Amino acid sequence: MLFLKNPHSVLATLQKRPKDVTEINLSTHPSAAWIQVEELARSHRIPINHDGKRKSPQQRGDQAGRESSSEAVVKERESLNLEKLLQGKGLWLALDCLQDPQNIGSIFRTASFFGLNGIILTQERSAPLSSVAYDIASGGLESVPFCIQPNLQQAFQLAKDKGLWILGSSEHAKASYRTIEKDRNWLLVLGNEEKGMRRLTEENCDVTCTIPNQGAVTSLNVATAASILIAHLT
Repeated sequence: MLFLKNPHSVLATLQKRPKDVTEINLSTHPSAAWIQVEELARSHRIPINHDGKRKSPQQRGDQAGRESSSEAVVKERESLNLEKLLQGKGLWLALDCLQDPQNIGSIFRTASFFGLNGIILTQERSAPLSSVAYDIASGGLESVPFCIQPNLQQAFQLAKDKGLWILGSSEHAKASYRTIEKDRNWLLVLGNEEKGMRRLTEENCDVTCTIPNQGAVTSLNVATAASILIAHLT
């Protein structure tokens, strides 16, 4: 179960899959956004608790240190089949062992804003799609399809069979992202926050590119880099 603190994340869930919202716990003085959540939840006959009662830290998991007393109890979304995810034309994203749920949530929010077709995540050495990721995504995790894959290289092969080109992002690449053609169906790959893409991941890319720095700082946060690359390719 997820314990969501961001009312915009909860609203998106109520709009997309209201049956997966099992309970709403409201503080004594809920914000306007939480009042909107309450109204929509009532229309779906979802239990609402008004006494400000909170889940225990053990029940609330990674939300234990967060301040807001309003929250929603929500079931996680299910991962799609990879074959189903890779339907159509456009831009997809693959995240190779990202470990910060805030980065993952931010990337989902950007992906939703730009209308990406879907995101592939690695099963091992990756942060889970936790309550933090859902809240940071601010509804993005409800609108962007995703697939969790045990083997990213196999996912690349299926993507190539479907006509996608694999584009890796690396600060060590020679080509600027500005040289990348937009008229192809791309699967954009982003690597781990510290180590970047794994060796096998990079070897399976058709093209790699970098975001050239123009100042003293030589690298970007992966979520920021994702925003720049996605904006260029859409």
